[in-house]
Amino acid sequence: MNRIIIIILLISSINLQAQKFIGKNGEISFFSEAPMEDIKAINNKVSAVYDSDTKALVFQLKIIDFVFPNSLMQEHFNENYLESDIYPKSIFSGKVISQDGKNAIVEGNLTIHGKTKKIKVEGILKQKKNIVNISATFIVKLEDYDVKIPTIVMYKIAEEIEVKVNIELKERE
Repeated sequence: MNRIIIIILLISSINLQAQKFIGKNGEISFFSEAPMEDIKAINNKVSAVYDSDTKALVFQLKIIDFVFPNSLMQEHFNENYLESDIYPKSIFSGKVISQDGKNAIVEGNLTIHGKTKKIKVEGILKQKKNIVNISATFIVKLEDYDVKIPTIVMYKIAEEIEVKVNIELKERE
C-alpha cells in the first residue's frame, strides 16, 4: 500500500512541475522621435522568466545598461532623466492573458523611475520545445512615470517613447 502511495505522489509531482523558461541576454531598445533630435538606446542585458503553466512573465533590467550612440546622451539619460542612481531597475511583472497561435496579449505592472503603471501589450510569443521567443513593440508615456523633461530640451525629447522587446528564453533544467 505504501508503495502505491509513493508512486502516485511521484507521478503527481512530475505532472505538477511547471515548465519555466529563463533568459539573461534579452534586448530592449527605445526610440524617441522629436523635432530637433532622434534618440535611441539599446540594452542587451535584460533578464526574463516565463512560466508556461501559469502564464506569468517577469522582465527586469538595469537602467544604466542602456547604451546610446552618444556618451553625453547616455550621461544625461542616467543622471537627469531616469536618475539611475536612485531608480536603478525597471521591472515588468504580468501574465499572458490571451494567446492565439503566436500572437499574445500580456497585461501587468511596469515600473520605471520608481512609478508603477498597469499596461497591456500585444506581441509575439513563440514556444518550440525548450525555447520561447518573445517580441513586442509598445509606447511609454514619460509623464506616466514622472520623468520630467526640462523646457530647454523639450524639442529634443519626445513625450512618448517607442519601446521594442526581443528575447529568447530557454527551459530551466
